[in-house]
Amino acid sequence: MGEKRIYLDYNATTPLRPEVREAMIHDFEVYGNASSMHGSGRLAHNRVEEAREAVAALIGTAAETITFTSGGSESNNTVFETARVLGSGPDGRVLESGRTEIITTTIEHPCVLNSAEYLKSLGFPVRFLGVDEYGRINLDELESLLSDKTLLVSVMMANNEIGTVQNIKKIAGLVKARGALMHSDGVQATGKIPVNVEELGVDYFTVSAHKIYGPKGIGGLYIRKKAPVFPLIHGGHQEDGRRAGTYNNTGILGFGRAAELARRDLSAYMNHAGSLRDRLREGLFKTIPNIKMNGHPEDTVPNTLNVSFPGAEGESILLSLDMEGIEVSTGSACASGSLEASHVLLAIGVGPELAHGSIRFSLGWGTTAEDIDYTVERTGPIIARLRAMSSVPSARTEERHYA
Repeated sequence: MGEKRIYLDYNATTPLRPEVREAMIHDFEVYGNASSMHGSGRLAHNRVEEAREAVAALIGTAAETITFTSGGSESNNTVFETARVLGSGPDGRVLESGRTEIITTTIEHPCVLNSAEYLKSLGFPVRFLGVDEYGRINLDELESLLSDKTLLVSVMMANNEIGTVQNIKKIAGLVKARGALMHSDGVQATGKIPVNVEELGVDYFTVSAHKIYGPKGIGGLYIRKKAPVFPLIHGGHQEDGRRAGTYNNTGILGFGRAAELARRDLSAYMNHAGSLRDRLREGLFKTIPNIKMNGHPEDTVPNTLNVSFPGAEGESILLSLDMEGIEVSTGSACASGSLEASHVLLAIGVGPELAHGSIRFSLGWGTTAEDIDYTVERTGPIIARLRAMSSVPSARTEERHYA
């Protein structure tokens, strides 16, 4: 194994920033239940509310619109649970009249796709929007699907595998014009590009702490004022009845501090990650023939590069890079146990064979120019070796088909 350890999997999760770690350690002393009325409880409550304000400021909204959850998956599930309740009658069956249709895309995170499939199994009509070769939905197709029956539209802002950013403001405008609810999974966009949920016009927006150098196990859901919401977790009165359970004081404080830093440093982050991403892309294309970049060339988050290497299998590339001390991903971390090709790459028209030979490089604050140069230097020989061992015809396909 190589001496270096270069982490290029920031879309899967991020390390705690030192300032976040310090804030969380300090908060261990604040052990009171934030729902209690005594002094320790009031202190904990104040810390929770300060963090709520910081998270709200990061996405351009008011603190009272933020509900803390355990993470992105719970936030997304809460939105779909709300749709289920709204579209069901007293007996729990899908209403024959009224709004019941769900629209989402083929490239969503598994927690959205599986939530949509669950509603479909209950009888809800579900429509899956396709995407173009860059991962963008067709607004005309969306408009044609919208009707007076549409209940909820869910479109992620930035894709976790290829980085493509959707025009959520335009999408939300179409959705709201037809009277439907609009949700966007903003987990991979928040802290990487400017986000203002009030300007976007969405009803619900999902955020997660561990994608912005905060702790795992804590996230949030923006809920527009007066937008309907039904809790996924029932119990006490916490979060104005929207999410029961004792407050995760330490996690929430860490989230708040991470949000403060992400807001303060957004411009610097975009410049840092974007310049290194470009350096990586140029280096790989210069030194390795016959490769393909996946995702939109311009409308993308600055830290993500997804590359297909014809004639080399993705898992073999990942393990070979890991032996050189370079940590990358073959796609979504939530699907890493699956042998199936990436649903995102298949959706943008990448064939199964080529999709199996794709690597996601996602950069962050800890990435350096030296890391990128080392990665380029080591990736070339690995691809050449794997291609030499491969009997797959695409390994010998002419470069003009991919580069």
